[in-house]
Amino acid sequence: MGLAKELRNRREIKRRKISVAAWGVSADEPFEMFCRPITCYDLNELQKRHPKVLEAPTVASMVDLIVMKAEDEGGDKLFAAADDRVDLMGEETAVISSIAEEMFAQIESVEVAEKNF
Repeated sequence: MGLAKELRNRREIKRRKISVAAWGVSADEPFEMFCRPITCYDLNELQKRHPKVLEAPTVASMVDLIVMKAEDEGGDKLFAAADDRVDLMGEETAVISSIAEEMFAQIESVEVAEKNF
């Protein structure tokens, strides 16, 4: 086994929970989705469609990121690429950018960060 495979097998991948109030059933019950960390592979795939995604992200690149990474609680993909991408493009930009920002975030919350010190 090569070093890369050995390192991949050792890696512990924690999912991040993202709450989306705008998609919730009520103000007290936000919609919850999950995502795994963005990998080099994910960025490579995203940059194929959106070469300047890291310099100047567009709404389309954010939607593609959400389609690529969003999962339900069980770990299944939330969105099917083609149909759901079109539907998400009709969503408010504030909602899309907030979700994408959470997916790119390095730290889940202050509480999580404080536990690491």
